[in-house]
Amino acid sequence: MDLIENKEGIYSQKELIETGKILLENGDREYIDAKINPKEMSIMLFTSGTTSEPKIVALSHENICTNLMDIGSILDVNSEDVILSILPLHHVFECTVGFLFSYYKGAKTVFSDGIRHVIENLKEYNVSVMACVPAVYERIFKIIRKNFEKEGTLEEILQKEEKYRNCTMQEKKEAFKEIHNMLGGNIKLFISGAAALDNEIEEKYRLLGLNMVQGYGLTETSPVIGVGNNKYHKIGSIGKAVPSVEVKIKNPDSDGVGELLVKGKSVMLGYYENEEANKNAFENGWFCTGDLARIDEEGYIFICGRKKNVIVLKNGKNIYPEEMENLTNRIEGVKESFIFGKQKAEDKDDIKIFVKIVYDREIVKEVYNVETDEEIYNALSKEVKQVNSLMPKYKAIRGIILTEEPLIKTATNKIKRQENLNAILMEK
Repeated sequence: MDLIENKEGIYSQKELIETGKILLENGDREYIDAKINPKEMSIMLFTSGTTSEPKIVALSHENICTNLMDIGSILDVNSEDVILSILPLHHVFECTVGFLFSYYKGAKTVFSDGIRHVIENLKEYNVSVMACVPAVYERIFKIIRKNFEKEGTLEEILQKEEKYRNCTMQEKKEAFKEIHNMLGGNIKLFISGAAALDNEIEEKYRLLGLNMVQGYGLTETSPVIGVGNNKYHKIGSIGKAVPSVEVKIKNPDSDGVGELLVKGKSVMLGYYENEEANKNAFENGWFCTGDLARIDEEGYIFICGRKKNVIVLKNGKNIYPEEMENLTNRIEGVKESFIFGKQKAEDKDDIKIFVKIVYDREIVKEVYNVETDEEIYNALSKEVKQVNSLMPKYKAIRGIILTEEPLIKTATNKIKRQENLNAILMEK
């Protein structure tokens, strides 16, 4: 990956190191003795802009290093581990968890050849730890399942899952050794973050002896607020708050759900040159995450969805789109989905739930034995009715839009809700 010598303004790491050695030998200690102000801005990062215009986040050495130490106190990672880096390094989750954390713990970082090559990279590099987004873990799970369907051993695997359900993770790992070998045989930790992970996917990984945990954070918090590990884990939870961070719920409803507020040394200095945004982001020293959550009696945090994304029905009930999208995405042949509210009468408060589904035509044809667009619509509508049966009636999906075009997303693969909604309105 490195150049032999400097070329066209790109510096060779080897030459830089050699130049540094010469400078040190000649008594130049400018770099070693450099004074660092841990509290001044050292990095500028942009928010993803899923619900508004991106803002510039100002972070300090103290912000980043505090978060690294917090993560290090929770995750069992050491110098013998190999961490696969797959997300862009300008994404704070990857920069901190997948890159700087590796340096901090003395682990080795290897770089993926791309999403399509993740499984072969896990094997090729003997990867033990990976931090990634749910979509990648869902892809890996589907590939594993397809392999067993082709081999005709899926039913046997499902029976073994039940048999070993209450066993230790090590016992499960031994029972499903062939699956672990598919992934290189060295995996000890999968961390999912940056978006909501389907509870069913999380549970399936753990049933196979693959230690899947969730983490949660924001660019503004450097980023990790909470993360699970071997000891502290509950399905659907992002774990407990990291040591230096305080958390609380603002105005919890009858279910304990309210906006998650945080305070601590890893919280940003502020939005760069944006006083209005800073005024809205902080409340008596607490940073307002904009995410709805609940915290159980043991301190486990459960994220329910973005505050701005909540659809409020006429009866006062709240719909969390992310929760319903996870259920819809389980339908075979569905690549991704977008839940939105649509006014169905003159009364602007009379909102019905609709879904836009991005489907894979070839998979749908094969699974449901259909051919025409009308047959595809009917087949997927039937599956959506099954999803409705899993939820209270007020959450029922009343309308479906089908497309093969991907949803509009940010560079970090998050759904841009307002832009997708605007696109739907333009189509009508």
